Amino acid sequence: TEECRTEMYPPAGPTFRSAVSWYTVDLDSPPSDRWTALITDKKNDLLVVIKAIRDFANALVPSGRLVELVDISLPLMVETLPKPYGEEIKAIAAVAGLPLGEVVLYNIFYEVFTVCTSVVAEDDEGNLFHARNLDFGIFMGWDVKNKSWIISEKLKPLVINLNFKRNNQTLFKSTNFAGYVGLLTGVKPNLFTLTMNERFNLDGGFVGILEWIFGKRDGMWMGFLMRSVLENANSYKEAQTLLVQTKLLAPAYFILGGNQTGQGCIITRSRLHSIDVLETLLQRPCMM
Repeated sequence: TEECRTEMYPPAGPTFRSAVSWYTVDLDSPPSDRWTALITDKKNDLLVVIKAIRDFANALVPSGRLVELVDISLPLMVETLPKPYGEEIKAIAAVAGLPLGEVVLYNIFYEVFTVCTSVVAEDDEGNLFHARNLDFGIFMGWDVKNKSWIISEKLKPLVINLNFKRNNQTLFKSTNFAGYVGLLTGVKPNLFTLTMNERFNLDGGFVGILEWIFGKRDGMWMGFLMRSVLENANSYKEAQTLLVQTKLLAPAYFILGGNQTGQGCIITRSRLHSIDVLETLLQRPCMM
């Protein structure tokens, strides 16, 4: 087991970059324009992460055929993605000067590889707490010197706070990675909080991706569902219903918090069904 660490916050040390910057995403602007300012600022950092993923793919398949497949086949997939996500991904690739297929892969990485942790809890005064980390990295190994996941080190400069606006009003907020148009974490002010976590299953994301490629497209990509729920649900219960009932491409855990005492749950999902909804009780945290 890993050693218990203390005094890790506020962040410091060799892997600390800087305070996380805020950017605005104007949902009233065309999809092709929404991410231009952010990607212009973060272009070089995004190139580093995409190169790391490319290098890992070449290490897995030294012939280079895997990267070739990504560069040739995944651009075709972008036209099948639900609006406005495909248009946004194409714009990001253009601004960053990156191969479209590699930006598509970056945007479907939940269905390929992730690990992360969330907790929702309530204290005895009725205050709700919802927290998460983004402990990605197993698939690319551990940096012994800096005591961190290698891919996490490369992702840190891409961490940004997003303020999604419509009609010049904040609709929801997120902490996310630059270049990723779906969401992993979000807050709809005064209504609910939402995070997602990996759930491993044999009937997993690769199965969902293959079904999508071969034309079965009735499931929802994880990050896109998260963003859709934050954009469209107007209450804890509405969000819960969407997360329980929507077909997915990959199994998942959703951790949802509300704005009233007792409003907190873990939703355990297979690709097609809800397996369990574990509601919080006073003084009992739900963690995943």
